[in-house]
Amino acid sequence: MRQSLQLKMGQQLTMTPQLQQAIRLLQLSSLDLQTEIQEALDSNPLLEVDAESNESEPDNEAHAGQRDDSSHQETSDALKNEQLPDELPVDSSWDDTYTSSTPTQGSSPSKSFDGELDVYQGETSESLQDHLLWQMQLSHFSDEDAAIAEIIIESINDNGYLTTPIDEIVESLDNPEIGQEEVCMVLKRIQHFDPVGVGARSVSECLSIQLQQLVSDNPLKEVALELIEQHMDLLGSRDYRSIMRKMRLSEADLKKVMQLIQQLHPHPGEQVAEKPVEYVIPDVSVVKKQGRWVVELNPDSVPKLKVNEEYAALSRAAKSEADSQYIKSHTQEARWFIKSLESRNDTLLKVANCIVQRQQGFFEHGEEAMKPMVLNDVAEAVDMHESTISRVTTQKYLHSPRGVFELKYFFSSHVNTETGGECSSTAIRALIKKLVAAENRAKPLSDSKIAELIAEQGIKVARRTIAKYRESLNISSSSQRKSLL
Repeated sequence: MRQSLQLKMGQQLTMTPQLQQAIRLLQLSSLDLQTEIQEALDSNPLLEVDAESNESEPDNEAHAGQRDDSSHQETSDALKNEQLPDELPVDSSWDDTYTSSTPTQGSSPSKSFDGELDVYQGETSESLQDHLLWQMQLSHFSDEDAAIAEIIIESINDNGYLTTPIDEIVESLDNPEIGQEEVCMVLKRIQHFDPVGVGARSVSECLSIQLQQLVSDNPLKEVALELIEQHMDLLGSRDYRSIMRKMRLSEADLKKVMQLIQQLHPHPGEQVAEKPVEYVIPDVSVVKKQGRWVVELNPDSVPKLKVNEEYAALSRAAKSEADSQYIKSHTQEARWFIKSLESRNDTLLKVANCIVQRQQGFFEHGEEAMKPMVLNDVAEAVDMHESTISRVTTQKYLHSPRGVFELKYFFSSHVNTETGGECSSTAIRALIKKLVAAENRAKPLSDSKIAELIAEQGIKVARRTIAKYRESLNISSSSQRKSLL
């Protein structure tokens, strides 16, 4: 076989470092982006915050369905179908014509950026174990009892229940003189710590401890204790008829007993071990001005950056080639970073604008007016690839008069209606919530009945679909929603 050389021409997609940076910034959330910007400011002396542009930049707005994309047509073409060019073009006269501020496409911010980014984080709360150990240290425990108490407290989960059997706690102590009786005595003392009922081994025991300690002069206390300790299975299944028959109670008395039990907390640990608050910085906002929904970028989510032209000019007067190359490379990195931010803002605003245009009914009337929409609908409207739309809508939030929503919230599948139209699954979930909220709690609506009521509005949905949507809303079944109160 003879070897030969052949010349072929072809196209190949190459991801340059600059394009990788643009795509990475595009998929970052606001908090992650602020951290990224702060790291860039710390590492690149040629990059700085343009505080003056906060006051000088004109007020720019984007109306739903209207957008001027001429300033970033190169980036839009690059993102389209993910067909990114090998290199983004660089203007040779950029030093003279470059606009150093990052466009916000929104109203002028009320405060300037001082170079330090505020990344909001939830406050750290005290754990349940720390709270119990603090009470143990204030109690009069012997050294032996304190060792037992520490093991018990370590075995209590976030809901406040003891998850380790007593015999295993005895074995872990590795002390033949300590038996189950001593461990149970220490456990009983812990169960009366704050919150009352912590360390219980079952819901029945937890509610019983609370009822005995918190309720004193109620004449129905003993009846409630009997119900909790002997008929917890019937109470859990809400079989009120069997409870009244076995305990020989009238419906009026059972209602009073239920009111007493509902004052108790089945998960006492939740009162202490609260989850830290997580803050969200909206990326865009939607307001109605003169009868039109206007989409604006949040000017506080991304600061305006610029290249320090004084430092950049030093490359011409540098004494050594190394110094000149250092300044030039960092100048180029700063410009690429700013251009990537501009690309992110432009793409985010374009996608948010398309979403608001298609979902104006939601902003006017609420969830029941939500229209079905998938990623491909927006991708075709803005002439981009679905993967780009997915990046833009992940962990990006929109602030509106109806609240703060992730952009992915506005995407949902559709269900065909009897008239040949389509209804959003989000709208169906809203109808389910509305029907359940208005139902008679003594006779809650079954999934089949909900399907019938929705069908009366021209939307035909199967019972199993109603059950799936109901579970996604964390709504219990009709038997579990049944209540005497």
